[in-house]
Amino acid sequence: MYDWLFKDENYTPIKDKDKFINKSIFSFAKMLNDIRSMNKYKEISFIYSINPIVKTLVTLIIIIQLALSRNVVFIFAVLIVAIAICLFVNKKDIFKIYIISGILPLFTVIMLLPSILMGNLNNSLIIVLKVAGTIISVNILSYTTKWHQLTKVLKLIFVPDIFIFVMDIAIKYIFVLGEFSLEMLYSLKLRSVGKNNNKRAFIIKLMGNLFLKSKEAGDEMYSAMECRGFVGEYSVYKNYSFKNQDALYIMLYAFITIINFIHL
Repeated sequence: MYDWLFKDENYTPIKDKDKFINKSIFSFAKMLNDIRSMNKYKEISFIYSINPIVKTLVTLIIIIQLALSRNVVFIFAVLIVAIAICLFVNKKDIFKIYIISGILPLFTVIMLLPSILMGNLNNSLIIVLKVAGTIISVNILSYTTKWHQLTKVLKLIFVPDIFIFVMDIAIKYIFVLGEFSLEMLYSLKLRSVGKNNNKRAFIIKLMGNLFLKSKEAGDEMYSAMECRGFVGEYSVYKNYSFKNQDALYIMLYAFITIINFIHL
């Protein structure tokens, strides 16, 4: 028998920092959870049960009016109503909406800072309020409408099928590739022993595997769609009903639109 067989192995791996992997795992897990929750919310208030077509068309009209209007009263009215509607959104989503609606206008203020310093304060304030009102309105639509409902609405308002197809497949593949990336990160974390001074090489390999996986999934999807006779056309089978809350929602924003034309 060899002497080394009788020796104790006291190997203690050198500790290494794994904050990058942990942060990446947390980010991917949060993103996947957000995508899953897009189609799992409950109708906790009237804003969730409003006809998706009504919500989408009203939001588009309000955004166009915000872009064209210079009426400060109208802009403030849209902003106040949007903030009030946010109070009926799920508590978890209210905070996200307010954070996003506060950060992006802040960037707008920074971009308009030279104009503000030169004395063009009124126009700069109008632009910031327009950005805030637009972002809140879009977020309300996004957080209170399921994704498959939005694709149906886009088809009903005659958006080209290729545009709907690209958005629909993009969301689905972000989820699929996100899950694959999360599994690879878990695998990397479990197999990491000791100190690794070449972490960039692992990230490059991860990106390469992700690219190969996306190409393989794309080929499989193309074959599956070809076998099922998909010709690039979307069909809508569900007919939406018009309810009292839909009429109330339209009347509310119709009143705001009247304000826009009265105070010219």
